[in-house]
Amino acid sequence: MTTPFPFTAVVGQDDLRLALLLNAVSPAVGGVLVRGEKGTAKSTAVRALSALLPRVDVVSGCRFSCDPGSPDPACPDGPHAPGASGSRPARMVELPVGASEDRLVGALDIERALTEGVKAFEPGLLADAHRGILYVDEVNLLHDHLVDLLLDAAAMGASYVEREGVSVRHAARFLLVGTMNPEEGELRPQLLDRFGLTVEVTASREPGQRVEVVRRRLAYDDDPASFAARWADEEAAVRRRVVAARELLPRVRLGDGALRQIAATCAAFEVDGMRADIVMARTATALAAWAGRTDVLAEDVRQAALLALPHRRRRNPFDAPGLDEDKLDETLGQFAGEGDDGPDGDGPDDPGPDDPGPDDPGGGGPDGGPGGGGGRPDAGPQDGDTGAGPEEPGAARPAPAGAGERPDTAESAPSGAGEQSAVGAGEPFRTKVLSVPGLGEGAAGRRSRARTEQGRTTGARRPHGALTKLHLTATVRAAAPHQRARGRSGPGLVVRGDDLRQATREGREGNLVLFVVDASGSMAARQRMGAVKGAVLSLLLDAYQRRDKVGLVTFRGAAADLALPPTSSVDAAAARLRSLPTGGRTPLAAGLLKAHEVLRVERLRDPARRALLVVVTDGRATGGPEPVALAERAARLFAAEQVACVVVDCESGPVRLGLAAGLAAGLGGTAVTLDELRADSIAGLVRDVRETSRRAA
Repeated sequence: MTTPFPFTAVVGQDDLRLALLLNAVSPAVGGVLVRGEKGTAKSTAVRALSALLPRVDVVSGCRFSCDPGSPDPACPDGPHAPGASGSRPARMVELPVGASEDRLVGALDIERALTEGVKAFEPGLLADAHRGILYVDEVNLLHDHLVDLLLDAAAMGASYVEREGVSVRHAARFLLVGTMNPEEGELRPQLLDRFGLTVEVTASREPGQRVEVVRRRLAYDDDPASFAARWADEEAAVRRRVVAARELLPRVRLGDGALRQIAATCAAFEVDGMRADIVMARTATALAAWAGRTDVLAEDVRQAALLALPHRRRRNPFDAPGLDEDKLDETLGQFAGEGDDGPDGDGPDDPGPDDPGPDDPGGGGPDGGPGGGGGRPDAGPQDGDTGAGPEEPGAARPAPAGAGERPDTAESAPSGAGEQSAVGAGEPFRTKVLSVPGLGEGAAGRRSRARTEQGRTTGARRPHGALTKLHLTATVRAAAPHQRARGRSGPGLVVRGDDLRQATREGREGNLVLFVVDASGSMAARQRMGAVKGAVLSLLLDAYQRRDKVGLVTFRGAAADLALPPTSSVDAAAARLRSLPTGGRTPLAAGLLKAHEVLRVERLRDPARRALLVVVTDGRATGGPEPVALAERAARLFAAEQVACVVVDCESGPVRLGLAAGLAAGLGGTAVTLDELRADSIAGLVRDVRETSRRAA
């Protein structure tokens, strides 16, 4: 067995370690979502935590880890005979991003259930994680329906498998920890809310701490066993403290004063629903138990708010998570001393007498947080690739809409001349649904029709491999003609393996939406760029909601640029768009060829994910030799490959040339104006009615 890296040897990351320990003390807190750049000890700290958890008493031979003191009466392996018990270390079970639903919740052998009448159930990862830790790395890349199943089980403490009238239920109580890199895409707000606490982690910019990280990493790699032995005393101290806090937790009193502060804080920050209040109450109680106190103080409420509220204030993908600490202190101060918290009125800056001091091995060390990070000169890694991630480039300050406008004659200026600063984007709006025609088989999403494991049943087929979704009607039809030959003359049905039929289902897939944005001088005329950026932001918001990948190609002056390679992070695309300058000629052909190359590479990486090309332009082509002819030839490449294309026509003014519509025809796609892009546009509605009538005719 690989020697785990000691939890107490992690350098810094005080909030991360505290959040994990609070969940170890009280799993009812609801788990931890760890957000941060790569190489910041996310995985290392989670894997190290399992070694701190006390051993688990289990019923011998039970695949579902029942507690011998109170076995689950509905356990599939029950009923359990008294006295058959043992113990094992607490498990840390890792859920891979590519896991199937059967791997997560367990597999019911439908074939044996129907043909032999045997309820054969193979437990999944939820059963393995019962009374331990379930760790999901890159949780933001997990399919939505798996995240829903995962969080439902965490909330209910049980997992249910229901298929074709066969039902299995087993206990599933675990400490849920998810890690993610926000650059790779965000979780939906509904899913964010289901995690109890969230922690933002970054690599230290302090040279001394970074040196210590490297020193410990190298020492651990040289001799993991010896390295862990040097931290054994600190590990044992924290383990004892977790056990003591668990025993103290039922005696911790959450007074009315603390409850009022919790309610006032959630109301002041306009948090939706009541889950935040409940999580804050549980977290504050766990904090008091961790500190060895039986009363919840204002400092516990403040720390609980910093851990439980930031991710619940994120309402759309362009909102940055966070909490205004000045507002938090003001709110807590308004309700300080109310209720029955006692005469001392301890506040955030007035620690209680039982709080751990800097020399407490279970409390803050020189680095702060549990275990202390700087106590030894030769200890452990953050992650294998520890180091500071690249800083996000600062966005250019947006200029007022229409600032520095230039007339349409700017197109005749030399290439790249007269570059203008970035123009502010207009207000996003709800867009029309743009989809890829046909039936795909890509990643689960919400945009285009696709064959999926989830969705409405559309037919049946013979199973290829294991049967996962039974089509009962088709199975009965396949078995019915053979009943006489199988000796069945009365009621009932004899079903054999050859009769079983797999249900085929149709749902929705996520696509790669590649934006090709014209940033030339003509787009800056008549305050056009602000409206264009608002439209693209609206489409980005729609892509986020439909679980798409997005990419951004821009063209102006003499060339095209891949401003953002295809990614799941619409935040990054929005940031690039806001800082996009304009000016110069219109190399339309270069933009289309760059987009064609991006799609070619992505098709090799992920052949199942279909693409939707969205070209945002007025249709002019003025850059390079024979610009119009080159643009027409580039457009024909997409038409030949039958790539789904939409041209957003940005032309405005009383005289319109209709060039964007011609470009759409060359691409083999459709054209919509900025007004028609809105979902509630009257012009778009009339257009849809006309197209429907034309197709019917």
